[in-house]
Amino acid sequence: MKQTRDDIRNIAIIAHVDHGKTTLVDELLKQSGVFRANQEVAERVMDSGDIERERGITILSKNTAVTYKGTKINIVDTPGHADFGGEVERVLKMVNGVILVVDAFEGPMPQTKFVLKKALELDLSVIVCINKIDRPEARPEEVEEEVLELFMDLDANDRQLDSPFVYASAKNGSATTNLTVRNKDMTPLFETILEHIPAPEGDPEAATQVLISTIDYNEYVGRIGVGKVDNGVVRVNQDVVIVNHHDPDVLRKVRISKLYEFDGLNKVEVREAGIGSIVAISGISDISIGDTLCSPDNPVPIPFQKISEPTISMDFIVNDSPLAGQEGKYVTSRHVRDRLMRELNTDVSLRVEETDTTEAYKVSGRGELHLSVLIENMRREGYEFAVSKAEVIYKKSEDGKLLEPMEDVYVDVPDEFTGVVIEKLSIRKAELKGMNPIAGGYTRLEFSMPSRGLIGYRGDFLTDTKGNGIMNTQFAGYAPFKGEIAFRKQGSLIAFEAGEAITYGLFNAQERGTLFIGPGEKVYPGMVVGQSGKTEDIEVNVCKTKHLTNTRSSSADEALRLTPKKIMSLEQCLDFIDTDELLEVTPVNLRIRKKILDSTLRKRASFAKK
Repeated sequence: MKQTRDDIRNIAIIAHVDHGKTTLVDELLKQSGVFRANQEVAERVMDSGDIERERGITILSKNTAVTYKGTKINIVDTPGHADFGGEVERVLKMVNGVILVVDAFEGPMPQTKFVLKKALELDLSVIVCINKIDRPEARPEEVEEEVLELFMDLDANDRQLDSPFVYASAKNGSATTNLTVRNKDMTPLFETILEHIPAPEGDPEAATQVLISTIDYNEYVGRIGVGKVDNGVVRVNQDVVIVNHHDPDVLRKVRISKLYEFDGLNKVEVREAGIGSIVAISGISDISIGDTLCSPDNPVPIPFQKISEPTISMDFIVNDSPLAGQEGKYVTSRHVRDRLMRELNTDVSLRVEETDTTEAYKVSGRGELHLSVLIENMRREGYEFAVSKAEVIYKKSEDGKLLEPMEDVYVDVPDEFTGVVIEKLSIRKAELKGMNPIAGGYTRLEFSMPSRGLIGYRGDFLTDTKGNGIMNTQFAGYAPFKGEIAFRKQGSLIAFEAGEAITYGLFNAQERGTLFIGPGEKVYPGMVVGQSGKTEDIEVNVCKTKHLTNTRSSSADEALRLTPKKIMSLEQCLDFIDTDELLEVTPVNLRIRKKILDSTLRKRASFAKK
């Protein structure tokens, strides 16, 4: 007999990047009394990872819970970036409704459409929260119209079209259901959640069923499965079997050793949990996303959508440069392999494959950002390794044609830069699908283009639009191969001597292009020290010193003026490297190098290729 459980609401907060999801959750936590009155609270408390805090993005979905008027509201904060879309798809299975956060100036963006489409497909109730109404250029009424148009475009049913609108300023901690009435707190949003989000349903008398939607990992207890109790009751020390909707062969008997529920930012140990509760279960070593925990006498898996396939891959290689092992703590092939395998515990969109050699592993993910976050995390943990240029993953059609991943690309740029963006993207095989003026002298361009055309473009895009452009992409499926793309117009400046870079050598080299290094930095033969002004690679000697004669003094050297070196971020380095180059990643430095360090062997290889 199905029953509803009125003392619980399960919601996910979904939105495009930077529309204020995590800040909104902060306010809900503060105003529900999760923190003590005098407790110091970090901004965006849900973004617990270092990289999440620095970049202001959410990478992993997080669970929290607040209590309002005796009702427990379980909240899941989800990522907004397309690269982490796999996270969003899964957590929606745990909830009965969503809060769609939309920026009061920007309006619905590509990722808004993506996450809303997923929510509507699962027939979830939606509350639209138009956020940042305190922005000077906010236009909440127009954005409301745009959101309703988006609902219609996505074939929403009548109930979904009647979704309530709440207007908020998460930063100021206030919300209102009427723009003429300004409120001091988030009460209207809490009330709307209780009124419009349905309470979870299930049969408390039936056999246990818990669908695992996300995985957490803790070094002390191992993998922790997080999911919702759909039917029955789950208890500590209960024997259950694991089954999986997509893999009928899975059938394992396990025991639940620890059970937790969420309260604020903490996990609280409980003895048992009933229908609608979101629980964390530890003690099952190989539990994975999509598994259903059932009573042994009725092992029926809950249907679950397949996790999206990766579209991009790069090789993670043991560092073998002349400077290898000097800066990293973990440098061997076993270290790199163990770390990559550990990442698979929590990141289900990632794939790690062995290659013909034990020195390299092929790592595939959802996009450049997905893989660069992994590289940055490993680097901070003390790993030293090298990575190759990102490449897209091709597929074959049934009739043997080559297929490649395609992206829908949405670009908002000031009007004067539209020409250069269209020109650059056309070279990369993009087709212009639409061009509309938007507020503030900006134009929105819509393209369809191969994923590989985007590799290495973001740096150019920021330069071409003087930092004013916004680019969003969304995976659109596979299509026939669009032909070769010429990526880099300029070659590399390559050092041909080992030692330390010296001002005199750098002064002579800077005439040939843009330098990435300064005086005193270690170099080795085959290391890329800059970008050439010409299309071909040029070898330079940056360790060259001036010979002293009786007419030249050593102090004359000090008058040489060096142009400041170009400082490259991890993303810029990954964008810059060519197919015959590697990026050497250490906790201290990022160095670009040729795969073949020896100059003669490199020339032979390029002749053989031609």
